[in-house]
Amino acid sequence: MSEATLSSSSYLQSLLNGQARPAASTQVWLNQLRSSAVETVSELTVPTTRDEEWRFTDISLLTKVSLQPALVSNNLTAADIKPFLIKEATTRLVFVDGVYAPNLSTAAKKEIVVSNLYSELAKNSAVLQQHLGSHAEIKGNAFTALNTAFLHDAALIMLPRNATLKAPVHLLFIASQKEVVSYPRTLVLADNGCEATIVEDYVSLQDEAYFTNAVSEFVLADNARLHHIRVQREGAKAFHIANCSAILSRSSNYQSVNVAMGARISRYNLNIRMAEGAECSADGLALIKNRQLADTHTFIDHAQAHGISRQLHKCIVGGAAHAVFNGKIMVRHGSQKTDSQQSNHTLLLTDKAHVDTKPQLEIFADDVKCTHGATIGQLDNEEVFYLQSRGLSETLARNMLTYAFGAEIIERINVNSLKHSLEQTVLEQTSTQL
Repeated sequence: MSEATLSSSSYLQSLLNGQARPAASTQVWLNQLRSSAVETVSELTVPTTRDEEWRFTDISLLTKVSLQPALVSNNLTAADIKPFLIKEATTRLVFVDGVYAPNLSTAAKKEIVVSNLYSELAKNSAVLQQHLGSHAEIKGNAFTALNTAFLHDAALIMLPRNATLKAPVHLLFIASQKEVVSYPRTLVLADNGCEATIVEDYVSLQDEAYFTNAVSEFVLADNARLHHIRVQREGAKAFHIANCSAILSRSSNYQSVNVAMGARISRYNLNIRMAEGAECSADGLALIKNRQLADTHTFIDHAQAHGISRQLHKCIVGGAAHAVFNGKIMVRHGSQKTDSQQSNHTLLLTDKAHVDTKPQLEIFADDVKCTHGATIGQLDNEEVFYLQSRGLSETLARNMLTYAFGAEIIERINVNSLKHSLEQTVLEQTSTQL
């Protein structure tokens, strides 16, 4: 075994042994799930650029950071989290360094479950056993396995049949301590015909190094409709690795918007599996600068016929930052009448900024309509000149064009206050990079 392999294996073991694992639960299945995850971690190593799925993303910096268990005490007040609140959200779950904060959370209506997982284990054991840890694969995935090994607090949303939530549910994950590792977890179960908007939001109250290792599972029953808005605005020195799995049943609809603008190194894996007649969109924006690295990997699996998928991922890369996009769409045998479109567009703001992009199609059916493509470029000088001819300065013209490039994704967010906040952030950040 090579020295590099020994080092990466030892690092995972240090994370596993570095903090106390949750006490045994009265639910035997949960104990077994955690134990299986511990065994999986012991068999794996930290991925390196020698691994095909990580060849553009070097996370060796993470292995050089000494991480400690997060302190359980939570001294945050409502004033501390006020800048991150979404005014439309009447229901909110807050987790501080991965630990549920009931004093900062707000209750949901009685007919739905929006709660910390641990308080619902006994009441909903059967359905939780069926879904928790069943969709986010731990085999071959060290970070999902680590998250599952420490599974205790988690955001749990259970939407009953035909329920319609007009207000978004806000899941707020706050990093408040330096040099710690946290394991945020989310499980959303949407029953037949329900409709809701879920905002999964990662923020920080400090700028030192720390590690967020998040896992989310979304399960949509027949005809369910979910809007999933994910915002990653971690601290400048943070490490953020997240895995999300979405399971779409017959004629369900999953609309996803992912915005990544924080963290020194971030990686987001989104896997979507679609049943007959399901529809999805998987849109994203990476807005990075300095020496940031933002990696987005997606896999849209048309497992059955008549599925429709749309994907638009954009990157705005400034400084010496590095963006990665790897999007794979698979159309399996028998998945006829599939309609799928995938696009990746990248705007490089400096000569040192760069991107690695790899859109992919694998088609095993003959009656389908599928397209994919990627573009990489800088601002169009003719467009800049046109705006200058209308009285704008060159700087303002470039700012406006850069903002418009990213705003196309932000416009797809259906929560107005969050949309406006992110638009302002995009405008401010693009102005400082030109």
